[in-house]
Amino acid sequence: MGRLEFLTIPAMLQASFKDYAQNQSLVFVGEENRSYAQLEIEVKKAALQLQTIGVKKGDKVAILSMNMPQWGIAFFGASVIGAVVVPILPDFHPNEIKNILTHADVSVVYVSETLNSKLDPATELTVIQIETFEVVSKTAVPVYNEIDASQFVYEKIEEQDLASIIYTSGTTGKSKGVMLTHKNIVWTAQQCWLIQNIVPTDRFLSILPLSHTLENTLVLILPVKYGASVHYLQKPPVASVLLAALKVVRPTIMLIVPLIVEKIYKTKILPQINSKFVTRFLYKVPPFRKLLHKVAGKKLYETFGGQLKFFGIGGAKLDDNVERFLMEGGFPLAIGYGMTESSPLLAGAGVGKTKFLSTGPAMPGVQLRIANADKETGQGEIQAKGENVMLGYYKEPAITKETITEDGWLKTGDLGYFDNDGNLYIKGRIKNMIVGASGENIYPEEIESVINRMEYVLESLVVQQKGRLVALVHLNMEELESKYQHAKSEAVSYVNEKAEEILKEIQGKVNEELNKFSQIQRIVLQQNPFEKTPTQKIKRFLYYA
Repeated sequence: MGRLEFLTIPAMLQASFKDYAQNQSLVFVGEENRSYAQLEIEVKKAALQLQTIGVKKGDKVAILSMNMPQWGIAFFGASVIGAVVVPILPDFHPNEIKNILTHADVSVVYVSETLNSKLDPATELTVIQIETFEVVSKTAVPVYNEIDASQFVYEKIEEQDLASIIYTSGTTGKSKGVMLTHKNIVWTAQQCWLIQNIVPTDRFLSILPLSHTLENTLVLILPVKYGASVHYLQKPPVASVLLAALKVVRPTIMLIVPLIVEKIYKTKILPQINSKFVTRFLYKVPPFRKLLHKVAGKKLYETFGGQLKFFGIGGAKLDDNVERFLMEGGFPLAIGYGMTESSPLLAGAGVGKTKFLSTGPAMPGVQLRIANADKETGQGEIQAKGENVMLGYYKEPAITKETITEDGWLKTGDLGYFDNDGNLYIKGRIKNMIVGASGENIYPEEIESVINRMEYVLESLVVQQKGRLVALVHLNMEELESKYQHAKSEAVSYVNEKAEEILKEIQGKVNEELNKFSQIQRIVLQQNPFEKTPTQKIKRFLYYA
């Protein structure tokens, strides 16, 4: 299918329903029971059901659900009648969910069975059980299975009509409703095809929350626009479930956040290399390291089904060592950068075009600039302009004015710079910047990048406490326990002692690599993993003293 002239979700769906009628569409892993022709019928039935309830163009319809084929059906059903979809992250607290439903003026909410308890029992909203499309809070509503899809007539939708309000769960703790138009979303999906061609035989495996714009645009809208299939897990994506799904689906396209692959590298790949003196020694020699990466990468590639042609990583910064492993290990790596406010992609490098530590050039059709750039370093705030930039924040004109300049540039809040080839490099969040004792600008992400390269480190967070730089470090305690289990009855205390020794050693090694004003004055063991956003960025505000 060629490029759409009219960029709305209904226009996209009608083209896909016509061109890919017999193709597999949205299914659970292991099932092959929903062609695009069948998807069309289900979307129309969902749309008619909403209209029967009284939903009109511009009304707000929320989706509070785990990932499943019905999520997409509900999303498309609301979209084709001009309703505005409000996806809600499953991890949100019930109080936050209640506030969002009120703030967004939601009238109908789809909810999955496992999340029913998060809804206020006293809610007066119309509630639809998403698995069955049963309307549980109203009577005299046609049963979903008895609705005649042939009676549906598409609503007239304009490109600039509001399609979705996505409430962000950022690292600052305050959720804001990002208003995305039909054109924002469909245009972004269409431009992504220029980075990676999608064909009807492609198989996507969906593991990130559909209520986040990263998954919503790139693993729902994008594959549906080009007739590919999307496969959903029926259980949470723990290792055993994911491994089984990979064997069945053998995906050609996957989109993940760094934490998933970082965990595999640090708990599986690296410990195996370090388990033998020979491989541990050889790993320090670049030519041998590349060879070891190639062997391990090939094995991991087979674990992922052996047919991947695009392994996209975005949503947060990827650990340097892990990025090097994927590149040298022969993975079809692609790096992307964006934010909810830009639907989400701003920059990206396709397979074979990635440059170490860079997020790649601006996405085709997007303009990027560095505002207030430092004359010496070229670093400044990354700002963006394009058809993917949001309308603004719902009911927040003041914050919108602060975020979008008068001439239409989106202020990302990220510090970055370009190389001579137009590749973008990100240094960190401007808001996270720490001002040193003598006025130096210290970016904690840069220090964390050095810490995270150290052996046994899973993740870290650098904060300022009483004028001192403090590193909170979460170690791979399982690996330590395995290594020092010979201590038997005194294993726990012995491992804890070793952990403290390792932290001191890490502090010394890290400080050797840092300039004087960025050196860590104190290092602390973080016993539990850090709390994170849905894209696995650490919620920094929770750890500020």
